[in-house]
Amino acid sequence: MANHMNAAKSRKNKSLLGGAMIIAGTTVGAGMFSLPVVGAGMWFSYSMLMLVGIWFCMLMSGLLLLEANLHFEPGASFDTLTRDTLGQFWRIINGLSIAFVLYILTYAYISGGGSIVNHSLEAIGISLPQSVAGLIFAVVLAFIVLISTKAVDRITTIMLGGMVITFFLATTNLLIEIEPSRLFSPDGEAKYLPYMLAALPFGLASFGYHGNVPSLVKYYGKDANTIVKALVLGTSIALVIYACWLVVTMGHISRSMFSDIIAQGGNMGVLVGALSEAIANDNLSRILTLFANLAVASSFLGVTLGLFDYLADLFGFDDSRTGRLKTASITFIPPTFLGLLFPNGFLIAIGFAALAASIWAVIVPGLLAYKTRKMFPNSQTYRVPGGTGLIVIVVLFGAVTAMCHLLAMAGILPVYQ
Repeated sequence: MANHMNAAKSRKNKSLLGGAMIIAGTTVGAGMFSLPVVGAGMWFSYSMLMLVGIWFCMLMSGLLLLEANLHFEPGASFDTLTRDTLGQFWRIINGLSIAFVLYILTYAYISGGGSIVNHSLEAIGISLPQSVAGLIFAVVLAFIVLISTKAVDRITTIMLGGMVITFFLATTNLLIEIEPSRLFSPDGEAKYLPYMLAALPFGLASFGYHGNVPSLVKYYGKDANTIVKALVLGTSIALVIYACWLVVTMGHISRSMFSDIIAQGGNMGVLVGALSEAIANDNLSRILTLFANLAVASSFLGVTLGLFDYLADLFGFDDSRTGRLKTASITFIPPTFLGLLFPNGFLIAIGFAALAASIWAVIVPGLLAYKTRKMFPNSQTYRVPGGTGLIVIVVLFGAVTAMCHLLAMAGILPVYQ
């Protein structure tokens, strides 16, 4: 009894802000660099409308996942939830989609990292092939993951601090200097809304935090009230950051200039380079480049640590030096090899990540909540308002977003060039 009270007391002492920052830190990353590029077709107003809609659907799917999770003991993983609720088929589908997302994002961040490393080196007169820059980026950061989880934790904490400082230093100045006419009276063709459908998957990929919901249940216990607030606050911080980023990029780079960025592959270095040229302020350009480097490096470390732990568990590799080396090999060699072959696949990879994420971060949470309501009809635990109607909306959002990605890939949906 005393132990139970002590555990409850220690959870009470855990701050709401801590949980919210875990969610915000997981959500915001290198993926945000795709938003202005894929939003160039529909431009600012429709991009904001899309982001608010996606924020709502992704928040609801996270809350539905929380609802299902609260029927299990704290510490139960995504794998346990799907196995015990939806059965073996969905467990396999869910596991494969999580592994695919982690692998494809690792490749995306190697591509983005190579691009931004290249952009940084060009500023000091060094020019490398994009694939070589990506290889250097991957090897340096893979070494940190190989050392230990503690090393990743410490370095990521420093990087996140640096990200916050550099983001606010850059955007505060850039927000003051924007040209409102660029935001609300863009140049180019007067066609905007049709481009939203092809951009939906990239918005979905920018609000991925769902792997952290079981972690928060483990952290706070079954304190639904605090976890709900942490999810709302964390995702809202991400939404505000994305809004500022769209204002900064679209307020400085004209819509027609985005056509050049897209023609060059739309990678991170190309976007930051275009923004640096538009602002013509060396100090701001350096701060912006540093922010981009920190964003992609911290995203890479976060994703690859998740993939590393997932694969170690899957293959039963221990935490010895040999075990970690084996895990590191299967974690880093495939996406790094892909980065050497296709150095400019950042945008394509983010799109494919969204395709798989629409299954495990949107459709599966909806199905989990629906099934647990049937399994525990008289349960007094937290229930997301909105009834079955809300579950249908969330699942439909996931299915439509996945379909949009496939139709855009097939050339059926209009994609801004």
